Amino acid sequence: MSDPTSETAVDLRTLPQRALDRIADITIYIAVLALLGLVVVQGWQVFARYVINDSPSWTEPVTLLLLATAMSLGAATGVHTRRHFGFFLLAAHMGPGLRRAVDVFASFVVALLGVVIAWWAAVLLLDGLDIKIAGANLPQSINYLPLCIGGALMAVFAVNQMVQAVQPAVAEAEGDR
Repeated sequence: MSDPTSETAVDLRTLPQRALDRIADITIYIAVLALLGLVVVQGWQVFARYVINDSPSWTEPVTLLLLATAMSLGAATGVHTRRHFGFFLLAAHMGPGLRRAVDVFASFVVALLGVVIAWWAAVLLLDGLDIKIAGANLPQSINYLPLCIGGALMAVFAVNQMVQAVQPAVAEAEGDR
């Protein structure tokens, strides 16, 4: 028979990871929908231009928004799933302590970049909210919204990876007791 308090503690430790996994799933679904929307909007653009001979003006700004959404959210999910650029062969040849330090440092750099991207995208978003974009009834700076969200998600996912990189040291230290 197991101790119920230890099972609860394990569930509480995995709860943030499960929540982040769910956020990443939702994020990638939104990125996929943005790509599908991109195909539909561009399909309509081609049809309207060459068949109807009446090219709509709203398709270009909407395409740029959908492209920014797919790119930003896809990049954030890539950070969560660790499918981003890295020196994995080099890390495989490092000792566990050095590898842990490098993992923490790399995650710190990604988190810092995510914060910078989110901050400046938010500044640019707020700066152009009162200006309407040509061809669509959208704010001129709307393309910075997905970049802001993607940067914030990159930072959150990277901080989680920093915590994960440090936790094995705690588990190893507890095993020595």
